[in-house]
Amino acid sequence: MARPNHFEIPVDDPDRAEKFYGEVFGWTFQRYEGAPQYYGMANTGDGDVGINGALFQRGSDGVLTLTMSVDSIEDAMAKVVEKGGKMVQGKTPIPSMGWFATCVDTEGNRFGLFTNDPKAA
Repeated sequence: MARPNHFEIPVDDPDRAEKFYGEVFGWTFQRYEGAPQYYGMANTGDGDVGINGALFQRGSDGVLTLTMSVDSIEDAMAKVVEKGGKMVQGKTPIPSMGWFATCVDTEGNRFGLFTNDPKAA
């Protein structure tokens, strides 16, 4: 069964957003230097409860995105389309982490798919 494993929140002012989420929820951030725009990995706590995520620079399509961990990104992408969803971004590598795709469900909500694969390049 696929479970949420990551979230992304669009922000206009990264410093302000990090301060807000840090002070309200105690989250800490590590800025991902390899990204073309601001991308701050969010650590939401210790242990196995909950999920971590990120803040990212809002663009023209900046929406909150929840990503699901799946065993096979190809199978999940096919099932999304078969059941009436749409692909926004096909299988894309996240180097040394895995594969990512972006979809839209039948209600117009955007979500991600992720398959762990340290060999992704």
